[in-house]
Amino acid sequence: MELVKLKSGSILEDKEGYSRIVGLDNWIFMSLTAGRDYKTRAMPDTAIEQARQAMKNVEGALAAVGSSLADVVRRRIFIPRQEDVAEVMAYMGEKFRGIFPASCVTCSPLGGPEYLFEIEITAYRGAGALPVKNLSISL
Repeated sequence: MELVKLKSGSILEDKEGYSRIVGLDNWIFMSLTAGRDYKTRAMPDTAIEQARQAMKNVEGALAAVGSSLADVVRRRIFIPRQEDVAEVMAYMGEKFRGIFPASCVTCSPLGGPEYLFEIEITAYRGAGALPVKNLSISL
């Protein structure tokens, strides 16, 4: 078994004492990830552009540990302003179509007023290659 701790270059990781990803064997736990470009430190002004940048950050971090969006089993999405939910979630639908992880969307304040989108990911390396048994229930 192996424990991997990945840093993304965010200055907050060292300042606040956390890793972007902690991987334990095939489990991948990703910290809350915002839409800031870690190289330029730029933060887009809109929720949808922050979501796009955050997903680039997520996909890059997953690739660095030998994984991809296909392995995501759970996502938690934070969108502080309800008026941004429809557009951002339509984009999330595009990104996760065919993957269909468990999902939670919350509209609550984030760490500062500039944060309009953040996402937390749990993945299992190799999950995307497993056979899927799709079930449906009616209440």
